[in-house]
Amino acid sequence: MEWRKSSYSGGVNDTQCVELGRLSVGVGVRDSKAPEGGQLYLTVGEFAGLVRRIKGHVGR
Repeated sequence: MEWRKSSYSGGVNDTQCVELGRLSVGVGVRDSKAPEGGQLYLTVGEFAGLVRRIKGHVGR
């Protein structure tokens, strides 16, 4: 799987870095600073729901 780092990640002091990988049936998510620490695999619907929930909590 080819992993892609979030465009919001990457600053020197950035402690919250996420990478995404496309799967045939969904999306893989992992911590880019600890890629060997495991991955979370989500269906397209689950990933869309996660993004909606995160966007709903931004700025709170």
